[in-house]
Amino acid sequence: MDEHNSEGCPEHIATLSLDCAAQKEIRRRSLVYICSPFAGDTKHNIIRVLGYCRFAVSKGFIPLAPHLHYPQFMDDSDQKERELGLYFALVLLSKCDQLWVFGHRVSDGMAQEISKAKKQGIPIRHFTEKCEEVQVT
Repeated sequence: MDEHNSEGCPEHIATLSLDCAAQKEIRRRSLVYICSPFAGDTKHNIIRVLGYCRFAVSKGFIPLAPHLHYPQFMDDSDQKERELGLYFALVLLSKCDQLWVFGHRVSDGMAQEISKAKKQGIPIRHFTEKCEEVQVT
């Protein structure tokens, strides 16, 4: 028989680092796809996307930024690997609740992500590089 604590969570969960209330809060968070430039000045762009992810967390979302993940083990300068990485990213985008676009420059990869989100009816929000939301017409 599974024992539950006073908050209604299974007792074995109490041994985890997060308490039940924190776990419930995390389960309520929506998955948001972070769309921003990667190629070019990659060091600068990585720093920016890390900030965008932190911003999403501060707003109560779970950020997903494939352009931080795939270049760790795939070569972005190899066209076949870049295309495969973008394909993987678009699959992940389809699992997200929103697409957040950061910055004024839209790269080719970003344009594909935006197009896919539109086709799938995924809400798109636009932000400046300073994380200020802007309306795009």
